[in-house]
Amino acid sequence: MSGFSEACALLQACRVRGTALHASPFSERRYAVCERKEDAMTVTAYRTVDVDGLDVFYREAGRPDSPTLLLLHGFPTSSHMFRELIPLLSDRFHIVAPDLPGFGQTALPSRDHFSYAFDNLAKVIRRFTEVVGLGRFAMYIFDYGAPVGLRVALAQPERISAIISQNGNAYEEGLSEGWAPFQRYWREPTPAHREALRDLLTPKSVRWQYTHGVSDPSLVSPDGSALDSYYLARPGADEAQLDLFLDYASNVALYPEIQAYLRKERPPLLAVWGRNDPFFLPAGAEAYKRDLPSAEVRFFDTGHFALETHAGPIADAIGRFMARCVAP
Repeated sequence: MSGFSEACALLQACRVRGTALHASPFSERRYAVCERKEDAMTVTAYRTVDVDGLDVFYREAGRPDSPTLLLLHGFPTSSHMFRELIPLLSDRFHIVAPDLPGFGQTALPSRDHFSYAFDNLAKVIRRFTEVVGLGRFAMYIFDYGAPVGLRVALAQPERISAIISQNGNAYEEGLSEGWAPFQRYWREPTPAHREALRDLLTPKSVRWQYTHGVSDPSLVSPDGSALDSYYLARPGADEAQLDLFLDYASNVALYPEIQAYLRKERPPLLAVWGRNDPFFLPAGAEAYKRDLPSAEVRFFDTGHFALETHAGPIADAIGRFMARCVAP
């Protein structure tokens, strides 16, 4: 079949399924995307659900009767960061990827009505999993997704079948010197220390987070960082993020409890780490083996947003790990 004929067939298949081939990221709530993965066709749906009065946006793909994998993004991104990973896994797993409150397409309530703290983000995500009917599931935790997901695990350990940590830290030795201005803010939450962190919300800084530690920055699409900056420019988003910068201290304080959970519950754990991350050092990945000797640790020659350059190898590692550790 010619390339043109294949394209026509794909378009017709999508029409039959009632889906769209392309959707704007700013209006993706009602659309699904047909993806080609070798000989398999996977469909990603874009949905919004009411979680106790807060609209939570999420991406969903794969068969609901397959093992579920909950994908939790970090700062300053959204579930958009999983756009390449989802079609690589959804032929084998049920994938659910929400946007955290204040991020992406999920509601950005005012600070008068919602306290931007990690305990509250975790409560929303825990309720989200109940509202959409998830039972037992594995978690992919990245950056902010780590303290959110691990709080869910602490509250309901029986629901967690496995953990994949991609630059999702739970150990003090994993914190780089780049955390020094945050730590000053934690010790002295003055307006001056708060303002000193505002530069991290600029488009230049966001783009730097995507490209630092990448051998060839031209391989990193500008779309992810541009979309993140669009969301950060919304009224109130900057102050919500600065509140979360302050509350990140609560995550570090929770590390001993998280480590005790790992020793007690012994969840299967895979750490897939961009070794050149300017925030979370390789030592944070290796530290998981202290509490979980059976933990698997894989390093990739890339930066913080490892999926931007290594989605394929990371998907392969996840597939093998889940096949060994999670019953179908």
